[in-house]
Amino acid sequence: MYQIYGMPRTRSTRVVWALEELGAEYQLHLVDLTKGEGQSAEFLKLNPAGKVPVLIDGELVLTESAAIITYLGDQQPQAELVPRPGTPQRGQYDQWCHFVLSELEQPLWLIGKHRFALPAEKRVPAILEVAPWEFQRAAAVLAKRLEGREYLVGDGFTLVDILAAHTLLWARAFKVPHGIANLDAYEQRICARPAFTRAREREKTE
Repeated sequence: MYQIYGMPRTRSTRVVWALEELGAEYQLHLVDLTKGEGQSAEFLKLNPAGKVPVLIDGELVLTESAAIITYLGDQQPQAELVPRPGTPQRGQYDQWCHFVLSELEQPLWLIGKHRFALPAEKRVPAILEVAPWEFQRAAAVLAKRLEGREYLVGDGFTLVDILAAHTLLWARAFKVPHGIANLDAYEQRICARPAFTRAREREKTE
């Protein structure tokens, strides 16, 4: 059984969502980062960065949400939620994983850091003016990819859609608009999946 360390409404939601999509068995351990639990000596042995998510699978300890969900999908190829390595579809899957993390999410997390995560004396107010513009540029690229498509890769849902839709949810929570209709429709379509509802309920009950 997989062991997951996470906190609701963080990147660990992506992992719980992926596990629900895969129908995998797992145990969720909540880590309250707001109370400093990510900095405990015990947790830092798992992830020296003090962040969630963390996956434990036997002797393997894995961090970073995109790496974890891809690993999980590769372990269950029959689910066909991650394209097989070496295929053109896998190349596209990896491309959009990297795009979401480095281009789409990055300016949102930059906003988060300079709104609340960094010590007050390290925050730069001017970044809050530039980062939304950077996000909107990346959102336009994502919207272009989704023209005439329901999913980012191939003809069906893959786990990279979790990364993209969850990031769009962050934008909504951070009140960073993109104003693009097909992205709104995509976000609503992906987040309407029953596995996402189950993931949120699981996070509440643990």
